[in-house]
Amino acid sequence: MGHIIEMLDITKRFPGIIANDHVNLQVKTGEIHTLLGENGAGKSTLMSILFGLYQPDEGLIKIKGQEVQINGPLDANRLGIGMVHQHFKLVHNFTVLQNIILGMETVKGGFLEMEAAREKVMALSQRYGLKVDPDALISEITVGMQQRVEILKMLYRDNDILIFDEPTAVLTPQEIDELMSIMKALAKEGKSIIFITHKLDEIKAVADRCTVLRRGKFIGVVDVASTSKEMLSEMMVGHKVNLTVQKEPSQPKEDLLKVEHLCVTSKREGHIKNTVNDVSFSVRGGEIVCIAGIDGNGQTELIQAITGLTKPKSGNIFLKGQDVTKQSIRYKNTHGLSHIPEDRHLHGLVLDYTLGENLVLQEYFMPPYQKKGFLNQKAILEHANALIQKFDIRSGQGAVTTARSMSGGNQQKAIIAREISKNPDVLIAVQPTRGLDVGAISFIHEQLVKERDNGRGILLVSLELEEVMNLSDRILVMYEGEIVAQLNPKETSINELGLYMAGSKRGNDLSNA
Repeated sequence: MGHIIEMLDITKRFPGIIANDHVNLQVKTGEIHTLLGENGAGKSTLMSILFGLYQPDEGLIKIKGQEVQINGPLDANRLGIGMVHQHFKLVHNFTVLQNIILGMETVKGGFLEMEAAREKVMALSQRYGLKVDPDALISEITVGMQQRVEILKMLYRDNDILIFDEPTAVLTPQEIDELMSIMKALAKEGKSIIFITHKLDEIKAVADRCTVLRRGKFIGVVDVASTSKEMLSEMMVGHKVNLTVQKEPSQPKEDLLKVEHLCVTSKREGHIKNTVNDVSFSVRGGEIVCIAGIDGNGQTELIQAITGLTKPKSGNIFLKGQDVTKQSIRYKNTHGLSHIPEDRHLHGLVLDYTLGENLVLQEYFMPPYQKKGFLNQKAILEHANALIQKFDIRSGQGAVTTARSMSGGNQQKAIIAREISKNPDVLIAVQPTRGLDVGAISFIHEQLVKERDNGRGILLVSLELEEVMNLSDRILVMYEGEIVAQLNPKETSINELGLYMAGSKRGNDLSNA
């Protein structure tokens, strides 16, 4: 088996940073080859070069033995390269079928020829087990379905090199299993797959070989079957990583956050309905309470109501015994509530502000950061430098780097640093490790446990079942807007948790949630 792709000595520089520093990637025909590395290791940059979105400063690319120049995605497509991006590139008010053939339409006498296209799409969908409804609008289908549309887009273009950029970050455990089977089927058919991920279980499940990058440099390529997860994680971060969470049993104290009979309505499919339905629970100081559930079961709306991003229809929220249901977001922020939001770009950062400015977003109006209405830049800078060091936030130009130019993992660390440094009584963390690598995950888990042991109340919302089981002291399962079970992670299994999440099992005693 020869190499279908060879990227040799690829170097790419950005201001203050070498994203790829003489990197090599060689992929054999018909293999699933993973690209493993921490956030900001240069994986996405390397793939953007292969897909023609960036030009390398040095190095060369060979496809099927021939040296090529890839000036853009159209060139990449002509060479048989397709890519499913981390954030899907779909037109929401088009149908599935329209999205798949977009840019490849055949026109006859001024009319789109849809029948032949539909037949080809349905044949591909059957052949690879990619079930889709060709007439559904993208805006009405699940994220897992949207991903199938992206895969069909590549197959429709007869691409034989398929790049998957962190394809599992937004999927449920069942959808991840399906995707893994689809990838294996594609490789069996002779397609060559590059799979960017930092989830070691997924690499072990599907990949043949793995290329590891660290801080922009090529570390090595290994055979997956004969390499342990511990070894892979050590190559990736450069030191041994604890893959399990170290924590003592919790010593819960008094209630710090109490939610009583909360209802939140929102518009779904044109109808107004309760997305949070009569939810009551409490979080005590010194414990991590986790809300688990499949995405879309009301977790987002619940947290938005607690933090003040939306107004509840009814019910009450108490912070340290005080009713704060009707208080402003700023009031909650300055009275002991911190929030690591689900969407780091929308609610977590102002992307065009500097890292330093982002680290004082909720305190810039208080001393020492302002005096008589003027910002104290020196104090802001000192605060930023202290947090950059403590939380290992990596960026090209330190405190003056714009947030937009930082990698996702470092943006996330910045938000976590800001929220923890306010010394809150209650810390709400929504998907705090989504899209992060093992090094960053274990660091964030340590921070959350440390905050718990300092007597804070932590409310965690997570879709990662391993994280739910490892980190929480109590688990509340949400299904269709209601809390259907309260579980003790020491006495339950991932399978049982999955049954509650899917709604096929309900708990009895929720009186003391």
